[in-house]
Amino acid sequence: MKAFVHKGKPGIENTYFTDMEELEPKKEEVKVRIKTAGLNHRDLLNLHRRKEDSEPVVIGSDAAGIIVAIGEGVENVKVGDEVIINPSLKWSIKSDAPPSEFEILGVPSHGTFAEFINVPFQNVELKPKHLSWEEAGVLPLAALTAYRALFTRGKVKPEQTILIPGIGSGVATFVLLMAKAIGARVIVSSRSEEKMNRALDLGADLAINSKSDWKEELKNEKIDLIIDSVGPATWDKVMDVIQDGGTVVCFGATTGEDIHINLKSLYFGQYNILGTTMGSREEFKEMLQLVEKYQLRPVIDEVFLHSDTLYAFKRMSEGEQFGKIALQIGEQSI
Repeated sequence: MKAFVHKGKPGIENTYFTDMEELEPKKEEVKVRIKTAGLNHRDLLNLHRRKEDSEPVVIGSDAAGIIVAIGEGVENVKVGDEVIINPSLKWSIKSDAPPSEFEILGVPSHGTFAEFINVPFQNVELKPKHLSWEEAGVLPLAALTAYRALFTRGKVKPEQTILIPGIGSGVATFVLLMAKAIGARVIVSSRSEEKMNRALDLGADLAINSKSDWKEELKNEKIDLIIDSVGPATWDKVMDVIQDGGTVVCFGATTGEDIHINLKSLYFGQYNILGTTMGSREEFKEMLQLVEKYQLRPVIDEVFLHSDTLYAFKRMSEGEQFGKIALQIGEQSI
């Protein structure tokens, strides 16, 4: 089978498109012929985090496809089912934090940027019928992360106002779509006028420039919940505008990992500062129910051929995309 692989020293320059052995599913596994896959920032980070002289591994966490074989003991799905893959491994039940054995599909295990993949049957769900293959292939990781951040951790309510700094990433756009679907007021920020306008087109109630004075811009707003992945570049502004008793949920740190927190401000403001990452199988099912109920569709930035995966990575590394970058896997037309 064809696969996009990383081997050796860290870095995108040590990736390549190659042939790999196609394996049959083991007990309680299903074999999926992948139709489409999606890129995530995690994939890019993994290329730079791998150890020197690392063994070949297929990159990728997101995908959708068709079950072509099943192993012994598989339940609830069958050959021919159109499925979406849940990349959250060994985390079944919604909990305050993932279990110690939790893993994410793709590094260190083989991922989804290949024509076939074998995964536990518990990690596939039927593809929502209203989604195209491209939309289904980019949904899993980002939509699951957004769902847990917004609903499980953030406990969003329809009457609340949510701020999303740095709109444009896959997770951020899912947060916007989900929050608007339940009737919340949504404010976004970006350095890009184009991204601000795109967000307004998707239903955002207000878009502000990330470089502006947020306290002045939002002086008439009551910010109940902030879903953040930017980190240090906007953290002080985040803490300036969250209302007393409000909640900040962090799911990433695109501008670094070190921030300063004024403890006096924290305890007098009685803020809730929460971390989150990915989600459980239970939350994945809940996310798909929400997507189907409101007929939500991922925002697709661009679709690349499998053989052009390197160019897709370069597109992501530029940081100019809005929404998700998809890969079309295999020779079959979609």
